[in-house]
Amino acid sequence: MSLANAPIPLTTILIANRGEIACRVIRTARRLGLKSVAVYSDADALAYHVREADEAVRLGPAPARESYLNVAAVIKAAKRTGASAIHPGYGFLSENAEFVAACEQAGIVFVGPPASAIAAMGDKSAAKTRMDTAGVPLVPGYHGDAQDDATLKAKADQIGYPVLLKASAGGGGKGMRVVERAEDFQAALEGCRRESQAAFGDQRMLIEKYLTQPRHVEVQVFCDSHGHGVYLFERDCSVQRRHQKVLEEAPAPGMNEELRREMGEAAVRAAKEIGYVGAGTVEFLLNVDNSFYFMEMNTRLQVEHPVTEMITGEDLVEWQLRVAAGLPLPKNQDELTITGHAFEARLYAEDPEQDFLPATGRLERFGLDLAGAGLMDSRIRLDSGVEAGDEVSMHYDPMLAKLIVHGDDRDQALATLNRALAALDVSGVTTNRAFLQRLASHPAFKKAELTTRFIEHHDEKLFSKAPLDDDAFASAALVALDLLRRESLNDSPWERRDGWRLNAPAQVRIALTDSAHANDEADSTAIVTVLAERHKGSAWQLQLNGRTLEGQLQSVEGDGVAITLDGHRRRWLARRDRAAHGEVLVLGDAEREIRLFWRRLDAVDHGHHEVDATLTAPMHGTVVALLVEPDQRVEKGTPLMVMEAMKMEHTLNAPADGAVEAFHFAAGETVGQGDELLTFAPSE
Repeated sequence: MSLANAPIPLTTILIANRGEIACRVIRTARRLGLKSVAVYSDADALAYHVREADEAVRLGPAPARESYLNVAAVIKAAKRTGASAIHPGYGFLSENAEFVAACEQAGIVFVGPPASAIAAMGDKSAAKTRMDTAGVPLVPGYHGDAQDDATLKAKADQIGYPVLLKASAGGGGKGMRVVERAEDFQAALEGCRRESQAAFGDQRMLIEKYLTQPRHVEVQVFCDSHGHGVYLFERDCSVQRRHQKVLEEAPAPGMNEELRREMGEAAVRAAKEIGYVGAGTVEFLLNVDNSFYFMEMNTRLQVEHPVTEMITGEDLVEWQLRVAAGLPLPKNQDELTITGHAFEARLYAEDPEQDFLPATGRLERFGLDLAGAGLMDSRIRLDSGVEAGDEVSMHYDPMLAKLIVHGDDRDQALATLNRALAALDVSGVTTNRAFLQRLASHPAFKKAELTTRFIEHHDEKLFSKAPLDDDAFASAALVALDLLRRESLNDSPWERRDGWRLNAPAQVRIALTDSAHANDEADSTAIVTVLAERHKGSAWQLQLNGRTLEGQLQSVEGDGVAITLDGHRRRWLARRDRAAHGEVLVLGDAEREIRLFWRRLDAVDHGHHEVDATLTAPMHGTVVALLVEPDQRVEKGTPLMVMEAMKMEHTLNAPADGAVEAFHFAAGETVGQGDELLTFAPSE
């Protein structure tokens, strides 16, 4: 049935969101014959979701509270464009009961649950009371109204450490801290309250016992306005950083049919307890003994919904729109089945090597080079909200895209995920792509040994540098030589950069290092001498570390190259990137990524770099707090300043023993990326 002829006719849908989810909703709306309307802030005037929609309306300035969180502006945009419905996506106004009420008052359909259901689950403390009534298992904790410091501290002591502090009105990892010791409680509480106030306008906290080896398993539920409710099975979202999901998969590994049914039925009970309508996700902590505990319910479509779509063959956005139009659920519980296995990897603009610091800038390249990776599979999907040339702003969540793959079983899907991650071609902005590949190829992840502290437990391997062998350096040198040859001007030998010499064999000496400064003992560095062809063809001699190798490079599809060293041929994806400290070669395959700074030998800087006398802002943001006094003596690693960017706090630490001579910004002031924050005097 056309949605224009449904019990509640839908013809035009406004998406009150941005980025990847706005583009995702637009695609389904277009397929169903619906007109799409985007909204945007000044920072997003040229954004991808604006270009994709049939119409777009400006909401206001860049700050979310003046644009995407501006209820009056969103309602006005819907009326102006004749939108019959508003899809909230996730985040922003998606779980705002007052916004739902405003839609109802304006006669506009809200694609989601009623305001009463959002309110019931929005207050995490009250929600747990309702779930207890519905017979849904709960983690031991405190969800009370008394919110003074003494009460909260006493409750945490009573529950026993470690405990999890959570914003009562929040989600998405905002306003959340794990507190390991009683002496750390007060500082964690203050940080949580600041984040919660900034993100949700609410400082109320709840406390839960922190299970040390749980898995995060959530159940996708759907209810309609006719009293029907189903679950579309589960997802495992255990791999997280800062309580935000990084890798998700469906179905959950090791799940038996009895446990799946118990968790699914508990999730449906939770939804029906609050009169739910639409798509929702009930999150559980799954213990090692298969006991499970209600954590929270997200009253919206989840970021990770595509893995459920992959294993069920259903379009969940289409389900949302049909339910919003007053139609019954498309399928009953016994009609839903699981086929194969799916993974989703979230691509963030952030630097894992710098404590996942958000990154900004202009995307020089952005795409999925399936041909270069040797992949031609329709079961690979890239849901993105950006294109090459787009600016990544400081104002919003740093997620750029989601890479989703499907396979016949977990092993096949995981192998495809690793190859697809290698095929992601992103430059201009630092991302977590290589980190995702290290996660997905980790032996414990391959064996599905999952907990919510997976990254923490395996941080040594995930963040340490693997030493590079001669073959890696030789391969990179051949790629560098190929770049030099391509840049040579054919009309004059004097302009060539590929080592051509008059009356002498061609020779190029290339320095390669995996660090901009190459000072650390863990850094890998090599000097490769590439000599002229020994014979006709494309074979070169490469000399390094006392060895001589014969090497060849052949271009294949996309950015793919086939490199042969002494008769051993290996396929790589080879790309060129630029960084603040020089040119970078990026070589990747299904197992790893190698990033090497490179230059001709005469450009290599062998000097050691001293501790900078200044600390600069690693991103655009706001100064939250100054933690020491000027001239106060501090040890290396002492927290000096707290910044907030992209709704998360980041602490800047002393780079050495010494003292802060002066702070250049006060709490509450905005700083730009690269701004000098303070002058630091290292000890002699």
